[in-house]
Amino acid sequence: MGKKSKRKTGNSEPATKRGTPATDAQAELEEETKDNLRFEDPFVDELIEEEDVVDDDEGMEDDDEEEEEVDMKAGASSKGRKMNLVGDLGDNVEVIQSWHPLMGHREGDDGEELELEMDPSAYKMYQTLTPEWPSLSFDLLRDNLGDNRQRFPHSLQAVFGTQADTPDANQVTVLKLSDLSKMPQDGDDEEDILGDAYDKEDDGGDSDSDEDDQDLDLDPILEHYSLPHYGGVNRLRAMPQNQNIVATWSDVGKINIYDIGELRDRFEVSEGRGRASSSKSNGTNGPFFTYDGHSTEGFAVDWSRTKKGALATGDNEGSIHLWSPHEDGSSYTVTPSYETPGVSIEDLQWSPSEETVFSVAESNGHVAIYDTRAPNRTMLRPNLHPNTDVNVLSWNKMVSNLLATGADDGTLCVWDLRHFGGDDSIPKPLARFTCHRTPVTSVEWHPTDESMLAMSDEVGVYIYDLSVEEDIATQEKEKGQTEMEQLVADIPPQLLFCHSGSKQFKECHWHPQISSCVMTTAYSGFSTFIPSNL
Repeated sequence: MGKKSKRKTGNSEPATKRGTPATDAQAELEEETKDNLRFEDPFVDELIEEEDVVDDDEGMEDDDEEEEEVDMKAGASSKGRKMNLVGDLGDNVEVIQSWHPLMGHREGDDGEELELEMDPSAYKMYQTLTPEWPSLSFDLLRDNLGDNRQRFPHSLQAVFGTQADTPDANQVTVLKLSDLSKMPQDGDDEEDILGDAYDKEDDGGDSDSDEDDQDLDLDPILEHYSLPHYGGVNRLRAMPQNQNIVATWSDVGKINIYDIGELRDRFEVSEGRGRASSSKSNGTNGPFFTYDGHSTEGFAVDWSRTKKGALATGDNEGSIHLWSPHEDGSSYTVTPSYETPGVSIEDLQWSPSEETVFSVAESNGHVAIYDTRAPNRTMLRPNLHPNTDVNVLSWNKMVSNLLATGADDGTLCVWDLRHFGGDDSIPKPLARFTCHRTPVTSVEWHPTDESMLAMSDEVGVYIYDLSVEEDIATQEKEKGQTEMEQLVADIPPQLLFCHSGSKQFKECHWHPQISSCVMTTAYSGFSTFIPSNL
């Protein structure tokens, strides 16, 4: 997966936007507009018309300027997160077909993507967000609201980079989603859905009308601010020790370091509820440091968790550069340190416990372990995924000898580093899952549960619990099974949850402070959710 086309979508055209590109005059107007977002009720199918919400049919007759004021849309769309396939046999007869993500791409006989129907009972919380341009990479940011949060409504902050149609149209965007309420289920009361923050007096609680009783969900609030970024963002990571510092790998071959602290401070003083706060261009400041010493673009970038400011980057031609921050943090000394000719560096990650050690995923199936005290050579380089690319890896932060890898052939493996041998050795994994039909695009260990991880392939996001033991009696396949029954039988017992519906998933991350909350990015947009079984 060392080539650029493998990381990005096969289609070079941008995702469908909510609004067409603005002219210069319209862009100036948009910069002055704070309320340029549109929300949808996640639990109502029909469109509720308000002054700033336009019906699709009526919108054809409205001015283009109104369309161009919308560049991002938040809501839980009913289209896309579903459990059944809906087909039409004619004469208004619908056939419900079973499907799950391990079947691969959901295409019908005519090649068209099949529609999925969502089962709301599968989620405690669920929200979608559609940006103006797709995003390959994002990072969730810690806030001051505390750890291990479980009470609704929730609030989160994230930062992401865009993949626009021209290099100078890209941005690094910081967002805050708040008032994320619980998915309503049968038997839930107002406090279950809205949490402690709900106050009936503030919500017209004097009314006893059925309409008020049915409208229990809070409207989600989205705030976002952006900085200019030249080139599409291949990957983005925030520094663990100071999450205001963000590194981006651009598709023009440069690495940029941003300080987003000023934009995040605006969240603390923003006013207004129920409406987004945004601007097309909210900051003129670009990166405070840019490095163009790599000979080509890349995707691998990671901050050290044990040494503040230390960074490692790898490119598509096998070069790894190490970054050392200056004392004031305003600049860096970057040293080309390792070369693997003919190999693309797909991903890398620093050890969670050793300051000088990091691991590298290579396009030739190897995973290399480096120690910065030993320049120009690897310490270990086993061939973990022969004949395919190692796309991603994740180092367990709680059990530092465990490493998870995801490959281009859809294989997910968990390894014990203590079993690694010399170069080209093929150790036995602790766990191997071969049920995925499309390339693995992301993998990440749970921040507080050492046995749980999330991973994504092109068609879904999956949560595994490695502490679940397989029942030997269920391993034997019964004769005469249908294809669907065989597929279901092949689902590993460690697989706890599947999330699907988006187009070409790229990354998934656990929220570091909200219990069991996952956020994903895909070609079609973002989603954030909490599974009902976690």
